[in-house]
Amino acid sequence: MENQNAIEVKNLTKVYKLYKNQTDRLKETLSFSKKKYHQNFKALDQISFNVKTGECLGIIGKNGSGKSTLLKILTGVLTPTEGSAKVNGKISALLELGAGFNPDFTGMENIYLNGTIMGYSQQEMDGKIEEILGFADIGEFIHQPVKSYSSGMFVRLAFAVAINVDPDILIIDEALSVGDLRFQQKCYRKIDELKKTKTVLFVTHDLSVINKYCDRVLWINEGVLLEDGDPKMISKKYQAFMIGADFKKVNFNKQTNDTDNNESYQFEEDIDSLNEELDVMGDDKALITGASLIDLLTNEKTSVVEGDQELKLLIKIDVYKELENPIVGFTIKDRLGNIISQTNSYVLGNEMESLSSGRGYVFCFDFRFPKLNHGQYTLSPAIASGTQEDHRQHSWVHDALVLQVLPIGYEELSGIVHLSDVEFSSLSRKQG
Repeated sequence: MENQNAIEVKNLTKVYKLYKNQTDRLKETLSFSKKKYHQNFKALDQISFNVKTGECLGIIGKNGSGKSTLLKILTGVLTPTEGSAKVNGKISALLELGAGFNPDFTGMENIYLNGTIMGYSQQEMDGKIEEILGFADIGEFIHQPVKSYSSGMFVRLAFAVAINVDPDILIIDEALSVGDLRFQQKCYRKIDELKKTKTVLFVTHDLSVINKYCDRVLWINEGVLLEDGDPKMISKKYQAFMIGADFKKVNFNKQTNDTDNNESYQFEEDIDSLNEELDVMGDDKALITGASLIDLLTNEKTSVVEGDQELKLLIKIDVYKELENPIVGFTIKDRLGNIISQTNSYVLGNEMESLSSGRGYVFCFDFRFPKLNHGQYTLSPAIASGTQEDHRQHSWVHDALVLQVLPIGYEELSGIVHLSDVEFSSLSRKQG
């Protein structure tokens, strides 16, 4: 199976007839002389490529280059003017919002409608409905007409349906860009899982997605296939093509001075409880129940930060069973889930005493925030026990805090960014 082609495209061409107005269309239809009143526009021009079973293929190109037209041909929505597109397997596609859904049907009715289109009986969809509803997580709106949905709610339902109808090939066309940050990361974790057994096609302008998830990338420009190959190499060429400049790598390992960490905090007031809907990994020995980021200059909680800003991260942990050799740390990730930076008490050389059962603890990290591209990032705290090389996770909260990083000029991320002058301490503890 690994050597078979899931998709085979040969000399694919799609031509649209463009008319200046509807009158010209009518004139051409009624003309006995067969006079042409239109101009031909080639959305795709002699494109050929294969996609192997189990491969993750990215497709990039500027707006109007023919990417969506290609996907519509692959999914059977459009027919080619010339050439062929052969698909071996069942396709599930997440195209532009609204595709494949009846706006007057409720979300629940559209789930069963899509299941019928994919060849499933009502009984078979009954067995999938719980997982679909759990992933979409739109509550009682599932019983409302989808025309009343926000774009975010719509993509939640559409993605949940697309991944749960057991496709051989999953096609995604920019739809995830309308989802909120946490849902995007949830989707990308699911896509990472599906890559192991499914063929995946991505159409996106986000080159970070291309470089992280795709084995190969196609670059289409004005209907012509320009490049087919390594994602990192082609994405760099594409970036240069789009903005007319080269991107430089930046060294983020800037050394900074130590900060004064003598302030005291009333941690009960400073720490926010975590959202119950967050994804948490761990066991029953401990649970991270709160986290807050504090600006050391103002002593106020913040979610908007910039490079070199001095911050204090407070992590509240409830311990249910005694933990020997505990390790407390956190990870900063970008909106795709890529790890940008991370640290913990072990690598900082802080040997911690055992944590007693039935108690609550608050731990603190003082650090300078690294210089990052502007945009949204998440912070994920964790507690484990053991050593850096051999440890067990007790509580790891994915994307506990969402941060907005202010723009300070474009810098390209390159590998792991180091936090500056990190200091770790235990602020206080309380009896459970």
